Amino acid sequence: MIRKTASLTVAGIAVLGIASETAAGGRAVECYQQVNRPAVYETVYENVLVSPAGQQVKYDPAIYGTRERVVQIAPQRVSYEIVPAVTRTIYRTVKIDDGGYSWEWRVIRGRKVLCKIRHKARYERVAETVVVQPERQRRVVLPAEYESVAEEVLVKPGQRRIIDVPASYQTVARRVVVREGSSGWRRVHMPRHCRY
Repeated sequence: MIRKTASLTVAGIAVLGIASETAAGGRAVECYQQVNRPAVYETVYENVLVSPAGQQVKYDPAIYGTRERVVQIAPQRVSYEIVPAVTRTIYRTVKIDDGGYSWEWRVIRGRKVLCKIRHKARYERVAETVVVQPERQRRVVLPAEYESVAEEVLVKPGQRRIIDVPASYQTVARRVVVREGSSGWRRVHMPRHCRY
């Protein structure tokens, strides 16, 4: 920095000297030209934190399924019923008249005579209902009744999980100054005007 200041001082003095001589009509002995050097930049890449590490809570819902099972909807029951009598029709011959004798008038060979008539016994076939098995009470057992029903059952209970989330980084580009810009003076040769 001291060197840069000294060269600027020398250059300034030289310019002032030239200007005074020129103004006085003298000849330039040395000439200088201002030189500007631009700053030099470089692109650097660095990782920057986008989001810090943390934890995330995740809930897994419970899982349910369907299962079928047999349930009793009515217990065994006992009841009684009347069994009607068993009957049968039978036929038999019965005497309806013992027969015997009677008197009646008849005409025989043109003569009317009173005759004693003998009658045979008379029989007739009649139907009769007879009980083969009398009426009775019978015990009836009604079995229990069952039915298949579907019910919801828990297959897997719900659970809470904690997940570690790592930090997230991103690479970003940044321009940095490698060398600052500067300006200075350079001695130049100009024919017929300035010489080294």
